[in-house]
Amino acid sequence: MQGCPWRCPFCYNTAIQKIGQPTDFVWEKFVDFLKERRGRLDAVVFSGGEPLVQDNLGAAMDEVKALGYQIGLHTGGYRPEHLQKVIDKVDWVGLDIKAPLTAERYKEVTKTNHLEKVLQSLDILLQSGKDFECRTTCDPRLLSVDDIVNMVEFLKEKGVKKYFLQKYRPVPEDTTTSDADCCKFFTNKALLSHLKEYFEEFDTRE
Repeated sequence: MQGCPWRCPFCYNTAIQKIGQPTDFVWEKFVDFLKERRGRLDAVVFSGGEPLVQDNLGAAMDEVKALGYQIGLHTGGYRPEHLQKVIDKVDWVGLDIKAPLTAERYKEVTKTNHLEKVLQSLDILLQSGKDFECRTTCDPRLLSVDDIVNMVEFLKEKGVKKYFLQKYRPVPEDTTTSDADCCKFFTNKALLSHLKEYFEEFDTRE
């Protein structure tokens, strides 16, 4: 979905960051596609960009759900008040945790001041009883192993059950980060062992 308030340096979808930018996407054609795929597809995940930017997100979810699909949502936690409005419509949420959960570090990584919104969204998910996961893209230019440990200790204390580490793949303008740099989180046996002990469900996505 078009539009995103975050400005993460590891983003591959910079073309859809501008909020309100016209696109050639036709919702009616998408709905027709879903009608044709009933019985072959199980779910639709609303992603972006940042779906919670969209004022009509709830109506779109309702239309998809009426076709018999389950609903997933990818979000960075922007607009918790909007998340609260659509939480009953979703079956699963993937919440991006982008940095250690302090105002200074979150601003450093995302170039925004939205940490309080992230924390409010996390609380909404925890209180909702919905199936959700937290995950972090491990950009070695921005995060260290100690940062990951700091983040997961916070998440565990909050009551998060599912957490995933996602491998950073250098964006085109990043010509210096090596694959070894990107893999350091995934070859650190002590870190992985630590995370497996912390969460009911943990894995890496490489």
